[in-house]
Amino acid sequence: MKTNYLFSSLLAAAILFASCEADDTADIVINVDGNGGTQTPVVGTELKGTYTSDLTLTAGQDYTLTDALIMARNTKLTIPAGTTIRATNGANVYIAISQGAEIDAQGTANSPIILTSAAATPAAGDWGGLILLGRAPINSTSGSATSTSEIGALPYGGGDASDYSGVIKYVRVEYSGGAADGQSENNGFSFYGVGNGTVVDHIQAFKGKDDGVEFFGGTVNVSFISVIDAEDDSVDWTEGYSGTLNNIYIQHGAAHDKGIEADGYNTDIGNNSNPVYFSAPNVRNLTIIGQGNTPDTEAVRLRAGTQGIFTNVLIDGFEEGFDLDGDKGNSPTGQGVLDDELQVTDVLFTNVTTKMKNDTTFEFTIGDFITGDGDGTGTDYASWRTGWTR
Repeated sequence: MKTNYLFSSLLAAAILFASCEADDTADIVINVDGNGGTQTPVVGTELKGTYTSDLTLTAGQDYTLTDALIMARNTKLTIPAGTTIRATNGANVYIAISQGAEIDAQGTANSPIILTSAAATPAAGDWGGLILLGRAPINSTSGSATSTSEIGALPYGGGDASDYSGVIKYVRVEYSGGAADGQSENNGFSFYGVGNGTVVDHIQAFKGKDDGVEFFGGTVNVSFISVIDAEDDSVDWTEGYSGTLNNIYIQHGAAHDKGIEADGYNTDIGNNSNPVYFSAPNVRNLTIIGQGNTPDTEAVRLRAGTQGIFTNVLIDGFEEGFDLDGDKGNSPTGQGVLDDELQVTDVLFTNVTTKMKNDTTFEFTIGDFITGDGDGTGTDYASWRTGWTR
C-alpha cells in the first residue's frame, strides 16, 4: 500500500528496480520528502488512517488497529503505559512513524505497551508491525536523497545522524511479520534511517513471521532487546547501520533462520554512498540460544562487507557460530577482520561445531577474528526480562 502524500514527489523520482528474495528489501524508489494525507478520527477504540495532527491514546484503554496507522510529518503519537493495541489480520495493518514525526511510547516493566494480534488464536504473521522512519544516513543513497520503505513506500534516510523519532520503552510486538506480497514483509520492529537522538530500550519481538528487529541504515542505539521465536532472522541490519546494540537475548523456535543476519549494504540496491561505507555497529552482551546443533544452522551471518565489534557473546546450539561471507570486490567482509573493524571479544560457544567459517576469500585465522574464546557470558536476561516479556 502506498500512501497518497508520496505521489507528487514520485513525479521527480528515479526508480530502481531490483529482484529480491522474500526477506530482502523490495523495489526502492529514490524520492524527495512529502506530507499530506487524509486524517481519520478515532471512532471509539478503532485506529486507522494517516494523521496530520497529534494523536494521544487513553491510558488503560485497549484499541483495535483495523488498517495502517501512519503519523505524518510534524505529528506525535502518544501511547501511554499499559495500553494494548490489537491488530486485525493483514500485512497492511501496521503503525508507521514517518520522517519528522514522533512516537512517545513509554511503558514500564510492570505496565508494558503491547502491540498484538486481534485473532482469537493468534499466529505469526497475523499483522504488520511497528515502523519508524528517520533522516539518519543510509548507504543505499548518497547525500540528501531518500529511499522508500518496503511496506508503505514511506521515505527514509538523509544526513542527520542525530535525528529524533521519539521514545520507545517497554514495548512488546507480538505475531507480526505479515507479507504484503512476495517481496515485502513486515518485521516486529523496523528502523529505517532512524537517528541516535531517538531513545529505544526494552523492546520485545515475540513470535513474528519475518525478522524480529531490522535496521535499514541509521544510527539509532537500542538496549535490552528480546526476540523470541522469530521465523526469519531475529536481528537484521543492512544499508550502513552504525548504532550500538546492548543486551540482546535471542531464542529460536522450531521455525527460524539466523540469530543475526548482518549486511554491510543492501545487495539488491548497491552501496551508493559517497564516500562508500558499510554497516559497522557495536554489539555488546549478546546471547543466542538455538534449537540444538543441527545441520545448516548459523547463529551469526556476516556478509556484504559488514563491519562490527562484538563484545561478550554467548552462542548455544548451532552448527556454525559465525559465518563470514564476501569477496575481494564490493563485499570485502574479510578485509574488516584484517583491519580489526570486524572483531569478536569474549565469547562462549556451547554445543557449536564450527566456531568460525570463512567464506570471504581473504585469508585469516580464527585468532585474527576472535579473542577471549571461552570468556563470554552473554546478557543477564533474567535481570531485565521480568514483568514485560513473554
